[in-house]
Amino acid sequence: MADVALKSLRDRPYELLAELERRGRAVSAQVPQDGAVGREWVGVALRIAGELYLVAREETREVSSVPPSLTRVPGAKPWVKGLANVRGHLLAVIDLRQFLGGSATPMTRNTRILVVNHRDIPAGLVVDEVLGFRRFAEAEFSGEAPQTLAQCDRYLAGAFRRGSEQWPVLSLRQMLESASFSEAAA
Repeated sequence: MADVALKSLRDRPYELLAELERRGRAVSAQVPQDGAVGREWVGVALRIAGELYLVAREETREVSSVPPSLTRVPGAKPWVKGLANVRGHLLAVIDLRQFLGGSATPMTRNTRILVVNHRDIPAGLVVDEVLGFRRFAEAEFSGEAPQTLAQCDRYLAGAFRRGSEQWPVLSLRQMLESASFSEAAA
């Protein structure tokens, strides 16, 4: 099966699993063994207002769909969408695009909640889309963050560059611990 489209195997689960296994083995064969290239950084890729960003894997707990019901918080700023019960944990749901000074994130089938891994601040950030994990060699990191349309410069912790692509790294810890974030009252 040379380069079969996975969608064509949708109704044939056994062939789909076999093709996924074949692709996984092909990729593993190309990955250098321990330490051959250097250390690797893994982040979660996401889209906010049409721009691509990375968030450190350690700063995220999980990705979930937008909860069907949110409890509004009276007197909160518009970017605080409400509170949600996510598997028994109370979570403040924040529209990240709106917090950064943009318009409200439109709710589509790709809209997700990025649950932050922070000991003291239980928050879920509404983002346009989560694109999955991205891996970079540490040598691809630059301390200089590129200009972005969103007003998030103060929360950027550099960027990874690969070819012509730039992936700004958004520091969720820095953002959640900022004075702007803690001033959620309107």
